[in-house]
Amino acid sequence: MAPTPNSSLVELRDLTFGYGDRRILDGVTLTVPRGQVTALMGASGGGKTTVLRLIGGQIRPQSGELRFDGEDLRTLDTAGLYRIRRRMGMLFQFGALFTDSSVFDNVAFPLREHTDLPEALIRDIVLMKLNAVGLRGARDLMPSEVSGGMARRVALARAIALDPELVMYDEPFAGLDPISLGTAARLIRQLNDAMGLTSIIVSHDLDETFHIADKVIVLANGRIAAQGTPDEVRNSTDPLVHQFVNALPEGPVRFHYPGPTVADDFGPHSGAAR
Repeated sequence: MAPTPNSSLVELRDLTFGYGDRRILDGVTLTVPRGQVTALMGASGGGKTTVLRLIGGQIRPQSGELRFDGEDLRTLDTAGLYRIRRRMGMLFQFGALFTDSSVFDNVAFPLREHTDLPEALIRDIVLMKLNAVGLRGARDLMPSEVSGGMARRVALARAIALDPELVMYDEPFAGLDPISLGTAARLIRQLNDAMGLTSIIVSHDLDETFHIADKVIVLANGRIAAQGTPDEVRNSTDPLVHQFVNALPEGPVRFHYPGPTVADDFGPHSGAAR
């Protein structure tokens, strides 16, 4: 039976992942609604990018469930993972364009890698994707010849080249000026709706992300601190969430890294040992 419009495209159930003794995600359960823009937010090191890497199959969970369109990603072999990845697009932080390839060839890369389409058809698709992000005229430029905001839009055209069902954005607004940032945010929302995509955004930019997101999930200390609509998260009474959305210097997330007391480090015997 076909999924309903409100069903989830991605599901994590009691998922755990870590490196050695360091637990990054500890029993996380979340859903990514189909057709919506979902934002993953939280302080640095909270596991946001780790979630993207798990969904993309770069790393495997240690326990729990991870499903894409109902399919358990943990059980897939290399061929199965390759098949699923064709249904996903990824915009890496700062774009990650191939510096020795033109704008056109950067966008054409996934089409040449994953399909057997003739070059004439690839050309038309690439120009359509570049037109969607306002850069059809920049097709022959090199990455070094475009601005940071333009490079991010080229990367977005590449991410949607295969008409994916899911597009994941890792810090799409980092380092952009206000005009480029607003343009990128508007494009993410417009393309999500026009192409019927499902989008996951990892971002620290509260204003723009809250403006375009349907759902916000705040990760902290390996768990979900809050989730809901942007207004629900903004009005959360959880101390950590309150500190995060209001950019407060004092709260559960401390400025000082845990260590010896000031007296221990600067007392009369502090020079005897380190």
